[in-house]
Amino acid sequence: MMELEVKILDINIEKIRRIMKEAGAVLVKNELQENYIHDFPDRRLLKHNGYARIRFVKDQESGEEKVFMTTKKLISRDVYKKMDEHETLIENKEVGLGIFRALGLELLENVKKTRESYQYKNTLVEIDVNEKTYVPFPYLEVESPSEAELEEVVSLLGYTMDDTSALSIHEILRARGITPNSPEGL
Repeated sequence: MMELEVKILDINIEKIRRIMKEAGAVLVKNELQENYIHDFPDRRLLKHNGYARIRFVKDQESGEEKVFMTTKKLISRDVYKKMDEHETLIENKEVGLGIFRALGLELLENVKKTRESYQYKNTLVEIDVNEKTYVPFPYLEVESPSEAELEEVVSLLGYTMDDTSALSIHEILRARGITPNSPEGL
């Protein structure tokens, strides 16, 4: 599935929540995430702008837990980051981690964060707050299947496309003089 994505950095979380509520957006996720990022020993996925991930999710409202197995590969990054993404729900974290090990993948990193996701039309507006040791500032990811709708939502949030970034979190951190503590490409 094709996904268009931009980031907006240093957000005011309460302002974003208010705008989403006033626009009639629906809170579809309020979760804690643990992301287990994997690649082969030769880093062939990262070298080709991809990775494999197991994501453990706990809903902060209901306590429900889910686990997803995902592969992602960057297709292009101009104004938008375009990703080829394949994802499926799996039975549990240990099963997914075992499958990745059996395939020869190595665990590169375990990143923990909270994510609030709002659905507005066909677009997701996701407030991400990572562990401060990884990313010390809150940011948005705006994901949409449509360029026009993505631009509409960015404007609704009070930003312009010039305020957005298609850079990876690593590139953003490096530009701010922060040395990422995880592998390039994530």
